[in-house]
Amino acid sequence: MTIRKIIVPFLALMLFGVSNAYSQSQQNDNEKIISLIAKKRAFNKNTGFGYRIQLYNGSETRARRILGGFSVKFPGISTYIRYKSPEWKVQVGNYKTQLAADRALLQFKGKYTGAIVIPKNRG
Repeated sequence: MTIRKIIVPFLALMLFGVSNAYSQSQQNDNEKIISLIAKKRAFNKNTGFGYRIQLYNGSETRARRILGGFSVKFPGISTYIRYKSPEWKVQVGNYKTQLAADRALLQFKGKYTGAIVIPKNRG
């Protein structure tokens, strides 16, 4: 009988605590969520998202030579050259998924052995 007097109130408190925690997690903070989504979209517009293929990183003269050669061989693909101290980087393409970038990488791997897929906002 004394065990029942202890267990019943304990279970009642547990049930109340679980239902209270569940109801708190169901509250909608719509303004905060909408604000975060808007910030994320603005960030993606400015910095971009997706993947590129990096063909080379190293000296400026070789990077410019590789960039020119790539533009001649593959005229329809966007090319970019960036300087991030102490190296120059040649990046190509704008791919939404890593799978698309990996497929394109297969075309370039024979001619550019050091080519790798990187996220757009890196490098």
